[in-house]
Amino acid sequence: MIQFKLVLLGDSSVGKSSIVTRFVKDQFDENKESTIGAAFLSQTIKLIDNQDNPDSPEEVSIKFEIWDTAGQERYKALAPMYYRNSNAAIIVYDITDDKSLSKAIKWVNELKERLPTDLDDPNRCIISLVGNKLDLVDDQESNRKISTQEARDFSIDNGLLFHEVSAKNNIGIKEIFQELGEALYNQHKEKQKSKSLGKTDNSKGNIELNRPSTNDSTSCCN
Repeated sequence: MIQFKLVLLGDSSVGKSSIVTRFVKDQFDENKESTIGAAFLSQTIKLIDNQDNPDSPEEVSIKFEIWDTAGQERYKALAPMYYRNSNAAIIVYDITDDKSLSKAIKWVNELKERLPTDLDDPNRCIISLVGNKLDLVDDQESNRKISTQEARDFSIDNGLLFHEVSAKNNIGIKEIFQELGEALYNQHKEKQKSKSLGKTDNSKGNIELNRPSTNDSTSCCN
């Protein structure tokens, strides 16, 4: 089993916790309270690796150690403590809020300043930009305030993965994590290949999954 640290970032009420809860527990709570500080969860997915031996594909287990951060402004200063050493990040915005994407872009820029994100960096943090609340648009298209094309173009220009989802209706949630898992696994394989060829590897070594301490007993959950 290979473990990766994953962090969720985004403004308050965009649905970060709903996305994680849907992925981990396959549940949705319409009245879910805002996260305080951060919440910790984990989930494992399976991948099939048939690149090296197509006749005998290998099943690979990927475990995500997930930090779901609070979006309120008063907790923003704590975010670096949670996204430090992350292998991947999901940055969430609300497609029905016209200001939401610009706030998500600020998170992207912050990660680019603090973490390795260049496409050619073997230790880069892989970022997925996710637009949530697709169910509200399906019910009434006029609810959409951020176009798919605008968000997709930004993602392409910045080397991000991109999805539009509905945590409420369980649309596209599995695909976010499956794609991240595949990208992380491919990156992991390339690093292992470099090691076997005797190349110098300045990677993080064993993936760091240190859980930040907190004085708030409600800010973490298993």
